[in-house]
Amino acid sequence: MNSKKLIENSCEACHIDAPLVTDQEIIELKPQIPAWEIIDVNNIKRLRCSFAFNAYLEGLNFVSKVAAMAESEDHHPEIILEWGKVTVSWWSHKIKGLHKNDFIAAAKTDSIYSD
Repeated sequence: MNSKKLIENSCEACHIDAPLVTDQEIIELKPQIPAWEIIDVNNIKRLRCSFAFNAYLEGLNFVSKVAAMAESEDHHPEIILEWGKVTVSWWSHKIKGLHKNDFIAAAKTDSIYSD
């Protein structure tokens, strides 16, 4: 695994036979995105995090920024917009689980929220 911070990486093209991250890789990468939880949906691991906002339009603005980043990385999350909260989930659809791309995108999502 590349020792650079996740935020300094870019997503790579993910193909159907790309490897899932290993348990050891998860242990190494997860500390860089501490607010994110790993969940299981229909036996597929995902990263999920909720972000708080004081107004609906603030959340919508965040969604737009995450969508623009996702488009530039060619990696797209599930985003749920509610009043006061946006929940983002990353996983790699082609390989039905977690790839390093998901951790990179989660770190970039955190950066967008921090700005």
